[in-house]
Amino acid sequence: MKIALIGATGFVGSAVLTEALQRGHEVTALSRNPAKLASQPKLRVVQADVYNAKEVTNAVTGADVVISAFNPGWDKADIYELFLKGQDAIVAGVNAAGVKRFVSVGGAGSLFIAPGLQLIDTPDFPAEWKQGALAAREALNRIQKETRLDWTFISPPVGLAPGPRSGKYRLGADDVLFEGDQPAGISTADLAVAILDEVETSKHIRRRFTAASQH
Repeated sequence: MKIALIGATGFVGSAVLTEALQRGHEVTALSRNPAKLASQPKLRVVQADVYNAKEVTNAVTGADVVISAFNPGWDKADIYELFLKGQDAIVAGVNAAGVKRFVSVGGAGSLFIAPGLQLIDTPDFPAEWKQGALAAREALNRIQKETRLDWTFISPPVGLAPGPRSGKYRLGADDVLFEGDQPAGISTADLAVAILDEVETSKHIRRRFTAASQH
C-alpha cells in the first residue's frame, strides 16, 4: 500500500514507520525537518508543515491511507491549542486530497475507566499530561462527526513504553484494558503492529479501538 505517515520521528510514529517498511509498504513521511529521517528503501520524505492544510494535501495526494501519529510535543505550554490546530489542518488536508482512509493515534485519557467516567476525569490523572489528553479527547469528538473519511481512532493503553515486538496483542473498544487489577500496557512496537493490522484489514471503520499486550 501507499501510506502517508505524519509524526514519523515521534514516539509512536517511529515504530509505525519501522513496521510499515518491514511489511513492504511504500511510505511517504511528512516532516518539517526531513534531515531527521535516514534514507531507507521504499521511504520518501516530504517537507511539510502539518499545521498547513494545503501542504498536507500536497504531501498525501495519491496515498491509499494516511496514518497520523501527530503530537506537537508534551513540552509545549499551549499543547491543547496546537494539538487541535494540527489535527484540524490534517483532517482538512486529507479530505482535500481525496484520501478516504484515515487512521489517527490519540491518547488513553478518553478511555472509560468506569461507566460514564473517562480516565482523564479521574482525580489522579497526572497534571502534566492533562492538556494534551484533553486535546486528544476533543480530537476524537471531532473525528466522530466526520462523515467523509473512513476514519479509525486508536487509543493506546495506559502503559505505553518502548519495548520489543512480540507481534501479539489483544483489542478493546472504549474501555481501559486491564492486566489483573492494574491497567494494561503495550510496547510501541506492538502498538505499531496493531495499527498496521488495522490499516491492512479495516476492521474498525468509523470506530475507536485500543490494544494491549497479550500474555
